[in-house]
Amino acid sequence: MKLAIALFALSSAAFAPTSIAFGQTPATPAKPATHSASTASGTKTASGSTATKTASTIPRVPGIPKTMYALKYIDIKIGTGPLAEPQKYYTVNYTGWFPDGKKFDSSLDHKEPFTFPYGAHKVIAGWDTGFEGMRVGGKRRLYVPYQLAYGQVGRPPQMPAKANLIFDVELVSFSDKPPAPQAPPAPRPSAPAPPAGSAPPAPAAPATPPPSATPPVSATPPASAAPAAPVKPVTPPPSK
Repeated sequence: MKLAIALFALSSAAFAPTSIAFGQTPATPAKPATHSASTASGTKTASGSTATKTASTIPRVPGIPKTMYALKYIDIKIGTGPLAEPQKYYTVNYTGWFPDGKKFDSSLDHKEPFTFPYGAHKVIAGWDTGFEGMRVGGKRRLYVPYQLAYGQVGRPPQMPAKANLIFDVELVSFSDKPPAPQAPPAPRPSAPAPPAGSAPPAPAAPATPPPSATPPVSATPPASAAPAAPVKPVTPPPSK
């Protein structure tokens, strides 16, 4: 799959990562995460108020819900264009790094943005949810856990197993239609026709066959060949 991402400067004092549980995406630009503790009857925020409530028709189970993995992000720049819509073709610039700082891919290196159908499972899960709430022109940093990237196996040798990834992405545009295929190269112009009345050019000499080629069959039959049968004369039709 081809990917493109731009390098963007960040101010760590101005932004804080926001955590998104897998399967849930932000409806508005990023806000600081709220720590919460859960109970069997609902989820309580740090202030103690109930954020969600379990319906009485759902059987209760003991225990506290735990987060298996989550997508985190920082909005670097809030776009001023239209709000991105789901099930569209997104055109983006991107740069991807491993947590140790090694860059593994960038659309800027390819000098071409990357287009993909958002939410169609054609890219990693972190990308299928990570652009939610963005506007055209916006830039975001995604912290993608390996479960939402290339999984436990990875894609050796380029992508190691259990690789957590960091992407800086920019939403360039989105459209209802996929990008138009690139036009094939124009055919070479043919040689100009000779002027009227001029002699046609001499045919080119046949190329010498390589040594391994089968030699041409001689037109003269070998001496051991049987002579051809004489042709029987045609009897003229009787005169009237």
